[in-house]
Amino acid sequence: MDIHEYQAKHLLSKYDIKIADGGLAYSPEDAVQRAREIGGEVWAVKAQIHSGARGKAGGIKICKTHDEVSAAADELLGKRLRTHQTGPAGKVCLRLYVEAGTSIAKELYFSFLVDRAHERIVMVGSAEGGMEIEELAESKPEAIKKIHIEPAVGLCDFQAREMAFALGLDATQISQAVKLIKGCYRAMRDRDANMLEINPLVVTTSGELVVLDAKMGFDDNALFRQQKISELRDKTQEDPRETAAADRGLSYVGLDGDIGCMINGAGLAMATMDMIKLAGGEPANFLDVGGGASPERTEKAFRMVLADDNVKAMLVNIFAGINRCDWIAEGVVQAVKKIDMKVPLIVRLSGTNVEEGQRIIKESGLPIITASTLAEAAEKAVEARNDVVAREASVA
Repeated sequence: MDIHEYQAKHLLSKYDIKIADGGLAYSPEDAVQRAREIGGEVWAVKAQIHSGARGKAGGIKICKTHDEVSAAADELLGKRLRTHQTGPAGKVCLRLYVEAGTSIAKELYFSFLVDRAHERIVMVGSAEGGMEIEELAESKPEAIKKIHIEPAVGLCDFQAREMAFALGLDATQISQAVKLIKGCYRAMRDRDANMLEINPLVVTTSGELVVLDAKMGFDDNALFRQQKISELRDKTQEDPRETAAADRGLSYVGLDGDIGCMINGAGLAMATMDMIKLAGGEPANFLDVGGGASPERTEKAFRMVLADDNVKAMLVNIFAGINRCDWIAEGVVQAVKKIDMKVPLIVRLSGTNVEEGQRIIKESGLPIITASTLAEAAEKAVEARNDVVAREASVA
């Protein structure tokens, strides 16, 4: 789960980390009022969406008068911002963060990430902040410093000092940097975050370290013990298909293809999507119905997949271990009868009670295409999808 910049900054401020004065706005009038409350002569009006590279997309405006603040807010509110992280669909800005202008002497990059390959939290920093860290990693990898943290020990003072020196800070700023780094680590650890990124972390002309932008992501599996973090969730910034699935206990990820998938088990789901690609198709989603796929749960999964208007065919691939094929078959038949099924359905069952499951589908009298292997199921799904596309093209 991701949160907005202003929420991340509010969390960090509780760990004695310096941020610029700022306030939230939902209208141009709010934005002007926030600017008046902050004071000063320069303000940054920032679109609050779950994406980086907002500046390149026109989502950050530097203003020098209250009229400029109002005009910037009017332009940004309701605007769909498209960045390389949002994709072509973009994300709509529904709130703004008005922040005091900062006199910047130097921009740095700093983050904590979960490195799953090393089973450690890795601290990453660079003296060359204010740009795409991915581009810097490719063009100048030596400019990025990485320090892995032993989970049983935690972040040590010498590691924080090592990173502070790697950021190119003056000796007079080292103690300030160590305090900030340790505060960020505590925030990540205490809140079950899996990512904390500050880009840029700036050195002001007065020598202070200030967090100018912040992103935090959290482990969904830990939200049950992080109620206050869970309350920060903004569903308007998420794929509505994924949000609806999560609210119903389903594991769903929307993709750009047109072959809907309903599968049990994450590994089998990944293999099925690979087979669809190999057969020449594109999966429309990742959907794992899990081990307890009752007929009712199966019907919910069907409705979730078919809610995507891009779906031209649907593939159900179940290997029943904890599940039972007859349960799945009953759910499939029940779903097809209740739902106005307008796309071809391909079903492949294997495992516990597979014969009974196949009998239920065969005797249902429904136009369900069956397959005995994963490769056959993928090929039939792609073939059915191509037939639908061809018919639509001939009608058009």
